[in-house]
Amino acid sequence: MESFEAGQGLWHARIRRADFSPVAIDGVLFPAMEVGFAWPDPDAAIAHAKHHIDRFRRRADDSDDE
Repeated sequence: MESFEAGQGLWHARIRRADFSPVAIDGVLFPAMEVGFAWPDPDAAIAHAKHHIDRFRRRADDSDDE
């Protein structure tokens, strides 16, 4: 996970696989995923991205239990 400045003072988070292979979503390959929220600093962008990953992971785990 890395932060990047998308505009002056607007930070986003970019998520890549550790092995740098593409991420497949519904058969479409993406070299990286970008979290589309802008934050005032790079640390906030990373923290927000991690929060969303954890939330989606919990949601996926809950659906596996059904």
